[in-house]
Amino acid sequence: MNYEQALDYMFSQLPMFHRIGAPAYKANLDNTMALRKLTGNPDEAFRSIHVAGTNGKGSVSNMLASIFMESGFKTGLFTSPHLIDFRERIRVNGEMVSKTYVAGFINKYMNDFNTIKPSFFEMTFAMAMSYFKEMKVDIAIVEAGLGGRLDSTNVITPELSVITNIGYDHMQFLGNSLEAIAGEKAGIIKPGIPVVIGESNDETNQVFINKALESGSRLLFADKAIETTEKGFTSDGGIILDVKSSINKYEIISPLIGNYQIKNIATVVAAIEILNETSNIVKKNPGGSDSELHIGDSLTSGIKNTLANTGFQGRWQILGRNPLRICDIGHNTHGLNYVVKQINLQTFKSLHFVLGVVNDKDVSGILSLLPIDATYYFCKANIPRGLDSSELKRMANASGLKGHDCETVEKAYNAALKNAEINDLIFIGGSAFVVAEVLPLALNYSNS
Repeated sequence: MNYEQALDYMFSQLPMFHRIGAPAYKANLDNTMALRKLTGNPDEAFRSIHVAGTNGKGSVSNMLASIFMESGFKTGLFTSPHLIDFRERIRVNGEMVSKTYVAGFINKYMNDFNTIKPSFFEMTFAMAMSYFKEMKVDIAIVEAGLGGRLDSTNVITPELSVITNIGYDHMQFLGNSLEAIAGEKAGIIKPGIPVVIGESNDETNQVFINKALESGSRLLFADKAIETTEKGFTSDGGIILDVKSSINKYEIISPLIGNYQIKNIATVVAAIEILNETSNIVKKNPGGSDSELHIGDSLTSGIKNTLANTGFQGRWQILGRNPLRICDIGHNTHGLNYVVKQINLQTFKSLHFVLGVVNDKDVSGILSLLPIDATYYFCKANIPRGLDSSELKRMANASGLKGHDCETVEKAYNAALKNAEINDLIFIGGSAFVVAEVLPLALNYSNS
């Protein structure tokens, strides 16, 4: 089969959590272990860093990948979900996996898939690891999908584990308390492998301390070890930070412009510094000599060039101006709390909010966070998990939010464009899938 047929097979035959939710969730690693054996344990062929957390793990993963790229390491990057193109999930030095490889992988293992019956994510992870081995990457940044302990990615033995933060999300699988959720995320901590926790929390700190002690792992809380001071902004809106650790000082310019990225940057700095202290990651140079990972200079250039190096999208992304149009994939109460704070810092005449959510989130909790004084354009992303726009409008009205039932994402976005004046703000969010549908529309729209 060709690439298009392979995609159709993956999307239609393999249970896909991001589309259908709970039926695609596998509460064990049996399929992943079977695929790992089938493909020859490819993750053993390269070094890796494992990144989990409720929010921010995509940003941290992309920044880390960019830093390694700037340091001359051939770098694999595995993330999810994709926004426009499936191949966004699997990159080497910023380049997406080839269509030929995707089709070839499916063709090669089709009969085995029919026997093992993996989920979409299990198969995609196996594909990524096999691709990274074939491409002979020096290191791969591997973002966990859901949770940690039972996530498919948890079969790797990394150089470092990173857990960005803990918030309420996927409670039906991970537990109804922050402590329980932290326990699932802490499942990625491996014996003797150092771990960085991005954001400390009185409800969860002891969970990580206990797990690190049990595993004999060095533990570092980034927000306690790294001091960040905001200095200002670049002409194109990038954040300028003074960042200080116990051993280094950096001036960091970040093109990821949401204020919540400051916490992610502290996590990245802590990760690189602990790697410099504890890891023996070495890259073979063309001349045969080894190059150790001491990359202070590459840390600053890597973060600065994250978007250019990795193609990262969907995090407080400015889509256009006049009117200002911004999207963000924040999709749970923890993430949207930061998004709303960022919206409140903007200057605009009126706020137009294109909103869609999935039906297994804490919708009432999300709605309670959103600005009352906005005009909402309620929509449903084109996935089975999407909450019907009329039901979203009903729930939003009960929370005091007013607006229009636009049914589809495209209709909602076009209605917002039609109604917004030049000094207004159009924000698109509530779900990664809403952002995914808007990106191709917005990037083809120009009024600036």
